[in-house]
Amino acid sequence: MQLKTQKRGDARVNATPAPAVTRAAAVLDALAASVTGRLTLSDLARELGIPKSSTSNLLQALEDADLISRLGSDYALGVKLVELGAAYLSRRDEVREFHRFCERAPLLKGETVRIAMLDGDNVIYLARYEGHPAVTLTSNIGDKMPVSLCAVGKALVAQLHDHDLEQLFPDEAVLPVMTARSLRTGREFKAELAQIRAKGYAFEDEESTLGVVSLGVAVPTRGSHGPRLAVSVTALKATFSQEQRQAMVQELSDLTKMLGNPMG
Repeated sequence: MQLKTQKRGDARVNATPAPAVTRAAAVLDALAASVTGRLTLSDLARELGIPKSSTSNLLQALEDADLISRLGSDYALGVKLVELGAAYLSRRDEVREFHRFCERAPLLKGETVRIAMLDGDNVIYLARYEGHPAVTLTSNIGDKMPVSLCAVGKALVAQLHDHDLEQLFPDEAVLPVMTARSLRTGREFKAELAQIRAKGYAFEDEESTLGVVSLGVAVPTRGSHGPRLAVSVTALKATFSQEQRQAMVQELSDLTKMLGNPMG
């Protein structure tokens, strides 16, 4: 989605203070979005809308910085991005506290728990705690997920003002679908958000993965400019009970209170 916008916005790229940086970011986005994780010089030149010679120079600079790597005639993301991502996550106090809490929580320590950040109409997963047994059919660190398809996304969006929800999800909006249980319209989504506000937590019932359910609770925002974060726990529906739901919600709520106010 971002890449297509970039192609249509050549005038915007040229108007930026550093168009080469903007195009370099577009290269990384394109490689990240590629199904195979690889693209050729021709592919990237076509996506950027610039000559192959200019694209080649740009790719060489990125390769020299280890931000991309060359695999034969293809290009892929480079190992330097892993180092940068790890450095970013290691400096987030919320991530460190998240892992510390999960390791000590009576119930969550044996489950699959994640912390995510709101990014428009998606969430980005920042960290994942693997309990035993772990539910592996779920998103990993760095993955994006539409907010309507996951409990953590629902919990985050439920915190938005009504006028923001109307802009993001008008009644007739068609939502992404992954299973037969996925919400399909903005109207359906907003109706569920009203219930989430009343209950204080979100529930995802096989809407992204069949056989898997998830609970999500938003972290209290630190001021108007604080990061919008939420946590979720994932479980197999076949073994999920009402008693388990209440206990998980309580521990998730304790976790969000700690993250929102680490001084207690």
